[in-house]
Amino acid sequence: MLLHHNKESSLVRPFYHSIIEQMKVLIVCTSHDTYPTKSGKTGLWLSELTHFYDVMARRKVLMDIVSPKGGKIPVDERSYDLKDEVNQKYLADPAFLTKLENTLKPADVITRDYRVIYFAGGNGSMCDYPDNFDLQEITKIIYENNGLVTAVGHGVSALLNVRLSDGTYLIMDKYVTGFSHVEETLTSFVSEVPFHLEDRLKERGAHFTKSMIPFVEFIELDERLITGQNSNSAKKVASKALEELFEK
Repeated sequence: MLLHHNKESSLVRPFYHSIIEQMKVLIVCTSHDTYPTKSGKTGLWLSELTHFYDVMARRKVLMDIVSPKGGKIPVDERSYDLKDEVNQKYLADPAFLTKLENTLKPADVITRDYRVIYFAGGNGSMCDYPDNFDLQEITKIIYENNGLVTAVGHGVSALLNVRLSDGTYLIMDKYVTGFSHVEETLTSFVSEVPFHLEDRLKERGAHFTKSMIPFVEFIELDERLITGQNSNSAKKVASKALEELFEK
């Protein structure tokens, strides 16, 4: 795992540092479940939620899940890896499954309650994250209130159109990673995504980095922005977020 420290990353958190239970995380999952041509269903890539969720849950962090449409989250059929013990754990957890069935809508979110926003990926997120103005506003507010913005895989597409109050793009001149073009090609689903995430991030002025080896854990940290390249990076994104919030 490689990590790039571009700028000062310590945060001032005078009233959150000692009481971790007071800190809340907002997790975003896609509502989109169809491919343009393939017959199977897409949606959330399950481990990108469960691995992040598990790290936070072990530290007793409070979490809410929101989606563009609210309600039940579609899960990509290819991501039901039952050899993954974390997936097994949460697919057998009634409270977790209830959250997946009853996600918030963006309009339901009280943004000031959250110190972290996390965008889980999956192919579906490329379709309903980038142009969702409500999610963009939530992200901007959390970031400008000294919160963390985090994302993994295709979920990084949610950051493409987020503008700060001064009109600049959030990711402009930031070091970020995300699902790479090589990884997209190797999964044979490159024709099923609306754009190439790596290219679009570069077009927005981001400094895109990636692991030399596809599908291995890789994250980037730049100020209060933490991004992970692929599903294998979700756990590390969560761990790094906790470190930035409570261990500095």
